Amino acid sequence: MGKAQITIPLDIPDVQVLQTSIGERGAIIITIESTKVGTRCRQCGKWITKLHGRDEWVSLRHLPAFGRPTYLRYRPKRYQCQDCEGHPTTTQDLAWQDANSPQSFAYDNHILLQLVNSTIEDVSVKEGLAYERVAGALERRIEVSVDWTLLAEIEILGLDEIALKKGQGNYVTLVTGRLRDGEIVILGVLPGHEKAVVVEFLRLIPQRILQRVQAVCCDLWEAYTEAVREEIPTARIVADRFHVTRHYREAADELRKQELHRLKKELAKEEYQKLKGSLRAFRKNAIDLNQEERKTLRSFFKHSPSAKQAYDFREQLELPRFGGHMAACGL
Repeated sequence: MGKAQITIPLDIPDVQVLQTSIGERGAIIITIESTKVGTRCRQCGKWITKLHGRDEWVSLRHLPAFGRPTYLRYRPKRYQCQDCEGHPTTTQDLAWQDANSPQSFAYDNHILLQLVNSTIEDVSVKEGLAYERVAGALERRIEVSVDWTLLAEIEILGLDEIALKKGQGNYVTLVTGRLRDGEIVILGVLPGHEKAVVVEFLRLIPQRILQRVQAVCCDLWEAYTEAVREEIPTARIVADRFHVTRHYREAADELRKQELHRLKKELAKEEYQKLKGSLRAFRKNAIDLNQEERKTLRSFFKHSPSAKQAYDFREQLELPRFGGHMAACGL
């Protein structure tokens, strides 16, 4: 019997697939060819259709498939203008990629959606991309113009603050919308996170859409909350779970530090040694603890009821799948 096969859509227009293969590291490589005829001359702007060869092979990162990174491989077509002096050639412009980007538009959108409630560092690790490649996807999309006629009713807006440069305070705002059918769409990447920038964008949203927005999900950055209260007073402001989680986890961890500092002074050295490894164990959810880590936490909590209470509160605030596991783990 032959190998089982399935067909999946490539979701890019005007191309045909010539070949698919698996690279040395397991990546899916799709060799394609543009079926589009012609392009606009880079000098006069006229539509030109005289083919003048192809450029060198180009590989672009595309949407992952079956957990594998995927690359599109093709040779861009070049066309020659018969009207301009010297008959210059122009590389064909394609609707699904930016000539200066190592990634397809679809993959850039995928990265941006991964950044919702996350960080550039996290997405960089998950996608196996350099930090600069993830930041580049954001920078290429910095714009506030949206074709609102193409959007259906938006129920929830999302405002996410993302730092472009590590430790340098260079922020952008990723704006997303959740449609009635649950689909998340990218509305824009704003050049900054100041109130004026957000207000300017919100004022561009047509009233027919704005009046149907039920909630705005964001962190509690004052610029965001004030902009929303002024421009969408009927919408509820919902604290972003990602940022709420970060705050209560930081508070619990600060208490852990204080308690360990106290216990180091009060306990005998031999007894305090039993708490070695409590930092790593305390930061884990109860469901993820191994036997040795549970033992370490039990020793810590025996000497610090307040740390036990903070840990319990933190677990209760976590995702429902963690509920009820503290007792089962003997904590």
